Amino acid sequence: MSKKSVDSKKTILGGRTRIMVFGTFDGLHKGHINFFKQAKNFIKNSFLIVSIARDRNVFRIKGEYPSKNEQERVFLVEKCRLADKVILSGVKNHIPHIIKIRPDIIALGYDQKAYVKNLKRDLKSKGLSVKIVRMRPYKEKIYKNSLLKITR
Repeated sequence: MSKKSVDSKKTILGGRTRIMVFGTFDGLHKGHINFFKQAKNFIKNSFLIVSIARDRNVFRIKGEYPSKNEQERVFLVEKCRLADKVILSGVKNHIPHIIKIRPDIIALGYDQKAYVKNLKRDLKSKGLSVKIVRMRPYKEKIYKNSLLKITR
């Protein structure tokens, strides 16, 4: 990404750095809230974009549909008021919706594995140079949806 495109993008956002995160967020718990806060506070003056996984992509990756549909999950994340923007992910390909947003930084969850293996290379091949960072877990043995479902 050229310095000029970064500068013009930041001018639109009032100098704020775009940080993008991804997830299912099937019911928000303290681990999700901590993840959003870590990402938002990763750099001063940030603009947090949360990308919500599509129902059919969740099924393809996890083998089951989320308990809340994608629109309900968007509403939950918007309601928590930590994200500056909430969007639905791509349906067939995750790259185009990232390119459209043009984040400066992608913050991954501590356990995120889907789509991340060649993410930086795939984005760079499309003309987007982005910093990718991994956030720390928040009580990973407690606040994980797959574990919380067992105790419900």
